[in-house]
Amino acid sequence: MPLKTYKPTSPGVRQMTTLVYEGLAKKRPERALVEPKKRISGRNSSGRVTVRWRGGGHKRLYRIIDFKRDKRGVPARVAAIEYDPNRSANIALLVYADGEKRYILAPVDLKVGDSVVAGEDAEIRPGNALPLRAIPVGTFVHNIEMKAGKGGQLVRAAGGYAQLMAKEGKYATLKLPSNEVRLVAQECYATVGQIGNIDHENISIGKAGRNRWLGRMPGVRGVCMNPVDHPHGGGEGKSKGGNQPSSPWGVPAKGYRTRKKRKESDKFILRRRKR
Repeated sequence: MPLKTYKPTSPGVRQMTTLVYEGLAKKRPERALVEPKKRISGRNSSGRVTVRWRGGGHKRLYRIIDFKRDKRGVPARVAAIEYDPNRSANIALLVYADGEKRYILAPVDLKVGDSVVAGEDAEIRPGNALPLRAIPVGTFVHNIEMKAGKGGQLVRAAGGYAQLMAKEGKYATLKLPSNEVRLVAQECYATVGQIGNIDHENISIGKAGRNRWLGRMPGVRGVCMNPVDHPHGGGEGKSKGGNQPSSPWGVPAKGYRTRKKRKESDKFILRRRKR
């Protein structure tokens, strides 16, 4: 979808760009496929803020997405391509031959009226889901399972795709959008194609108020705070006291590895995203 710019009638609008939502259905979401989404504003189950600078924003209904693609061998027709406020990608409403309706992530080149199917014998076309062993090497895929039957966990954001590099033994080699190369079992399902809404990464927010619509509050720098609130706070003038860049709780913020070691998952990584 192309980007839309505006006449500079105000400083906020001068830099702002939005997507032209041509081709998207202008209707309310399928009633049976939505559920209420409670706003937690960065709080955990105890009510304590665990992620700062979250709150406000517009009300949303959560669209139930079929990440498993477990309705095998039954063809479905694409009834609509819709906007989803909960993710960067657009979604496609499928109507199966038996009348059931489901949402999936909409790949590039998927149009209203197209037919898609999930199963080992499906064609290699955008929107069709197959096990990795049935997909030719070099194909772009998304919504990739890490455990067979669990549902797609990898590559679900707008414009994302992974490339099937090789197949050997029980595992297939995938190159992910982060340039990480990892092994995934060939029994795991993936959907063919690149996820649509490619221009999402080129959007310019333009003004602070638009971030507030999305539930993002202003992030306050530590040097603006008092010493009681942040290690960088206080001092005369602009200074952070000579200490290392850190979080409010003293955890180093630059050049410090915070990723936890996951032995059951890390052994499948052939090349890390950061060497």
